[in-house]
Amino acid sequence: NFRSRGSGCARRGYDTARRRKVMPDLLLLPLLLLVVQSAAKPLTLGQERSTDVEKFLINQFENQDDITTYEQLISDLGNLDDSFLDFRHYNHKELARKLNETHVAYPNLTALYSAGQSVEGRDLWVLVVSKFPHAHQKGVPEFKYVANMHGNEVSGRVFLIYLAEVLLRNYDSNPNIRKLLDTTRIHLMPTMNPDGYEKAIEGDDSGVRGRANAVGQDLNRNFPPRFPELLNRENSKTQPETAAIMRWTKSIPFVLSANLHGGTAIVNYPFDDAPVDRLRTRRFSYYSPAPDNELFVRLAYSYARAHKRMWKPGPRCLNPQLELSGDPQSGIVNGAEWYIVSGGMQDWNYVNTNCMELTVEINCVKFPPKARLKMLWDENKYALLHYIMQIHNAIHGFVYDAATRSPIVGATIGIDTHSKIVTSFDGGEYWRLVNIGNYTVTVDHPDYLSVTREVVITRNRRSAVIDFALTRVGDPVPNQVRDPAPEPDSATRPSLLTMLLLPLISFLLLH
Repeated sequence: NFRSRGSGCARRGYDTARRRKVMPDLLLLPLLLLVVQSAAKPLTLGQERSTDVEKFLINQFENQDDITTYEQLISDLGNLDDSFLDFRHYNHKELARKLNETHVAYPNLTALYSAGQSVEGRDLWVLVVSKFPHAHQKGVPEFKYVANMHGNEVSGRVFLIYLAEVLLRNYDSNPNIRKLLDTTRIHLMPTMNPDGYEKAIEGDDSGVRGRANAVGQDLNRNFPPRFPELLNRENSKTQPETAAIMRWTKSIPFVLSANLHGGTAIVNYPFDDAPVDRLRTRRFSYYSPAPDNELFVRLAYSYARAHKRMWKPGPRCLNPQLELSGDPQSGIVNGAEWYIVSGGMQDWNYVNTNCMELTVEINCVKFPPKARLKMLWDENKYALLHYIMQIHNAIHGFVYDAATRSPIVGATIGIDTHSKIVTSFDGGEYWRLVNIGNYTVTVDHPDYLSVTREVVITRNRRSAVIDFALTRVGDPVPNQVRDPAPEPDSATRPSLLTMLLLPLISFLLLH
């Protein structure tokens, strides 16, 4: 029986240089004990190691008031009209017609384009929903949802149509929706595998018909793997759909993304694969956290907690017959700990781009009957909206030449000594998603002197706009202006004990 991710699911990307949110010392001690106790034991699915880390982090995020519940979202978003939705499925021709009709109805808030074509020549349509639909706008981050990577997992395909309609219909009446579209460019790709969809069958609970593309390739194993040694028949020949996604993702400065699957109800976060020496043992699963593990845990739980029931411990599926014995029993999971997948999309995003991506398994039935779509949409609609909003929890700004004020493209921005490094793109712009905490932000470029600034992110200052003026090597160095950030409070101020324990915990978790 196949799950959505890699045996039924998908994944995301990586690099190096972030700063860990500082944790209270008294809470670090029990976490260290848990890690030490589990470090000597081989990790298997369901053991305590990653779940204890997740529980600790989720408790921290909740104490910081940085997690929003499903009930809070209903209250915060106010009246969200979706009474006009037509809950039905769309074949490829109907999908193209529906997207075009939506664009024609809202020409000032949408753009419609093809990111490429499938093996059989079907377009991979993308609908942009934003106040700035036609081109990148400085200071406005780029977000993407990709659905239907596996052709028989179809809920995300129709949910993205519904999401576009809800955003557009509520733009004039709901100030929260207006703010989201005025400050974000949202790219919606309802299907990455239109050929597979045409073979899939409505009512399929857990089958594989239509899962692969037209030549039988599982697209969530077809991306270049993180480790070259893991090239195999599934990822050695890049499929047209995969190549189109890679070109598209590198052509637009995406900051945050999610890949929508079906087969269970859980959010999967990087890494999906594991170090080569671990894979040589032929292990089915291995806890493989990314350097940005804390960020990914918060992003994953932000979606799960905004879902009607995904966050609750226990069976994932309403129908017990769809449960598998090895399925996780909580709302989020590290991909490789669930089961190892090489060549997944979320790992590729993290390693090769500025974009952080998760995989969301939005429901247990792969091709639900039309009659069940409204119930499934109601479970996911607030989570789909809330996840997009996470793109604004970031340090961002512009990097430019101190003498000429010209933008610097290709500067690297790091927030600590080990997390992902992002690069500045056109206009010298950069976006770096962060949790609440204290960060040492360093900007480098081969032709310029490095600049480092301390930045504090708090609940009341969840986003920080920080510009960097770099001095070309050999030019006089101007006085640097410090960031007018608030002083760290007791929840974020690092101590000597914290600074000593965190590297030890990181070492034990990753080895």
